Amino acid sequence: QVQLVDSGGGLVQAGGSLRLSCAASGRRSSIYTVGWFRQAPGKERQLVASIGWIYGNTYYSTSVKGRFSISRDNAKNTVYLQMTSLNAEDTAVYFCAARKGSLGEFDYWGQGTQVTVSS
Repeated sequence: QVQLVDSGGGLVQAGGSLRLSCAASGRRSSIYTVGWFRQAPGKERQLVASIGWIYGNTYYSTSVKGRFSISRDNAKNTVYLQMTSLNAEDTAVYFCAARKGSLGEFDYWGQGTQVTVSS
């Protein structure tokens, strides 16, 4: 089993920045990909970024490309999501998640952290 604890959310003004953290513990050797999802009220959960745990290959959704940056610190077993140029549409609960492969469903989930962008 893998446990994920995400943190770093908060209230920020439009145009501001936040950095989210996702700390992994447990059977970390089973992790292949870590992703950040978000879910706004009344909307489906969407994947905004992901990173390969071993190779560091990244993916960004079109809505965040150029504004968000995902990175990992394997020594700290932590994945970060640096968010810049935030706008009201970025307001959501952000979840980190991990999966055991490069494709398919994510197997493990954090508890979520609220990001609110005020305009």
